[in-house]
Amino acid sequence: MAGGLAALLDDIAALAKLAAASVDDVGAAAGRASAKAAGVVIDDTAVTPRYVHGFEPKRELPIVRKIAFGSLRNKLLFILPAALLLSQFLPWLLTPILMVGGTYLAYEGAEKIYELITGHAKEHTTTPVAAQGEDTEKSMVRGAIRTDFILSAEIMVIALNEVADEPFLSRTLILAVVALAITVLVYGVVGLIVKMDDIGLHLAERRNGAVAALGRGLVRAMPKVLSVLSTVGIVAMLWVGGHILLAGVDELGWHAPYDLLHHLEEAVVVVVPGVGGLLAWLVDTLGSALVGLVVGAVVVGIMHLIPKRTKAEPAH
Repeated sequence: MAGGLAALLDDIAALAKLAAASVDDVGAAAGRASAKAAGVVIDDTAVTPRYVHGFEPKRELPIVRKIAFGSLRNKLLFILPAALLLSQFLPWLLTPILMVGGTYLAYEGAEKIYELITGHAKEHTTTPVAAQGEDTEKSMVRGAIRTDFILSAEIMVIALNEVADEPFLSRTLILAVVALAITVLVYGVVGLIVKMDDIGLHLAERRNGAVAALGRGLVRAMPKVLSVLSTVGIVAMLWVGGHILLAGVDELGWHAPYDLLHHLEEAVVVVVPGVGGLLAWLVDTLGSALVGLVVGAVVVGIMHLIPKRTKAEPAH
């Protein structure tokens, strides 16, 4: 009896060790997958504060929380199952779907630039966001979650490609860990950014002169920082959208655009040693953003032309 119990305990210990090893493997794989998606994570972090800018301070964190929950819901309930099913049964369909999302991101970025050029952005911001009511808040949250959906899909597909050789269950667990970790990271940083001015106010009230001066500096700097992040968010949408499209057409067999950008990157590394890596990244970023801007501008033109043509058509 004692021998049987000892054997049972040995089996349980072996299973526990196996489970612990599996957890470690999942964690390590999730870390690798998250690192591969780091570029899109940075873009997501830059894009989101634009949707919170202009609200009353007491509404900022609740809005960030709503967007974060919407983002996590998208990842776990929609993107994760869809990505797993498509990768299992229709892997060829992932690239075209991602390209549709990339086109939407390019359109979003180009639309913001169009509004800035034509003055529509000023018309929209004449009334402070805080005074525009609950409907405006809901609209901004929906817009943020919609944009986040595309970025989240890109993150999850990049992560999926990194662990494509893992068994189905392991892939599911790894992507769930990635979804949770990325959401916490992105929206934790976003929450910190949008509340930095409040932190500055708190520090400015301290008796320590250096701390108070730091607080006043934060208060003065944050409007400019948020304005810069808003611009970076627009560029990020063009950059990520363009990169998705470039990688997509390369995957589908049209290699010339992606190869041209890759050759330019290599040329910069050779011509400017030392900082060539940074310049190559800038070339890739600017090239992708340019593609995103061109594609986005075409879609913006179509979207603005169709309503005008519809209005111009005489009623029968």
